[in-house]
Amino acid sequence: MLFKSTLAAAAALALTACASHMGTGPSAAVYSQAGLPDAVKVPAGHKVAWETVGVGQITYECKVKANMPGQHEWVFGGPDARLLDRSGKQVGKYYGPPATWEAMDGSRFTATQIAVAPNGDANIPLQLVKANPAMGMGALNGVTYTQRVATQGGIAPRTACGAANVGARQVVQYQADYIFYKAS
Repeated sequence: MLFKSTLAAAAALALTACASHMGTGPSAAVYSQAGLPDAVKVPAGHKVAWETVGVGQITYECKVKANMPGQHEWVFGGPDARLLDRSGKQVGKYYGPPATWEAMDGSRFTATQIAVAPNGDANIPLQLVKANPAMGMGALNGVTYTQRVATQGGIAPRTACGAANVGARQVVQYQADYIFYKAS
């Protein structure tokens, strides 16, 4: 419960730093990639179209490691998060599989992971994905790339995963900023 309270407080703080907008206006902050590892930077020729904070859970499942009989691991099962704007209002959701970002207007897309970069031992990695064409007209139509940055939590459970609990599922809390780009 303490983690959920801490996560909620962190979300509120992150919202003050995360400008949620479609396009950029005179008072809108523009996200900078300057501090990111090169692997997760969006290629030149794209501009920030929308910034959100994802707050939710990731499900992991205990499975036998591929091609390694007798060994087990927690495998990413999928996310379930609300996408929030600067004021804390829900503007979309992120769920899967397959990983799907959906705006409240019904526009949505899936994506292919391009790269990840570590973000400490207690946080899921930073991520860059290339968007598949959006379904539906709306805020996410034309998105080309999405970055997952400022990650907090979300790592695989530290509890044992073995033959005795194959198939067990565990849900962990996480938060991340999702920065959406369109071609300039």
